[in-house]
Amino acid sequence: MSDPSAIAGFGYELGVLKRIRRSGWWHAGVRDPESVAEHSLRVAQLAGLLAAEEGADPARAAYLALWHDSQETRTGDLPHTVKPYLAKPDPRQITADQTAHLPDAARTSVRDAVDEYETAETIEARCARDADKLEMLLQAVEYRDIGVQRVQGWIDSALKGLSTTTAQRSPRSPSRSHRSPGVTADRCIGRGEPGGTAVETRYGWPTGPDVR
Repeated sequence: MSDPSAIAGFGYELGVLKRIRRSGWWHAGVRDPESVAEHSLRVAQLAGLLAAEEGADPARAAYLALWHDSQETRTGDLPHTVKPYLAKPDPRQITADQTAHLPDAARTSVRDAVDEYETAETIEARCARDADKLEMLLQAVEYRDIGVQRVQGWIDSALKGLSTTTAQRSPRSPSRSHRSPGVTADRCIGRGEPGGTAVETRYGWPTGPDVR
């Protein structure tokens, strides 16, 4: 029989996401990257906005985004450099284990959200996945603004992975009213800058991500 108190226990586990860093940025020279929780919040916000523009359900898209990296409480944030050595963990299986003791409705809600996101067949899922890439692109620009140089691979990778019309147009026309001083549309997408490959290397270390 499911125990409603398990919600608090799962909530405690989710707090780990506030302490797990987005480890791929270490390869770009970022000493203290944002946490997975910080990343997930902006992904959810962007997913809702994209869904609204795409005529989809913003609340559903945001909900899918909230769970897209929740499995990392069990695995940590694995950079793409582990690919030759480790098989990719199955998000559905991890979620099944994480939610095993939740009440029925809560358990089903989370498992269905993760499955929908991973299957990527609904417009809400595509908005959530685009939001993940768009958030990474914006984070790369923010790091570049404070002097981190090797971020072009992240920008290029994110741009190639966007699928919805709204997401594809967003990086190319950032609103002046919301843009930081000195950030232009060309600068946002890295146009005209060297090193525009999906994966850059230094000392043999890949410094651009493989977008999931």
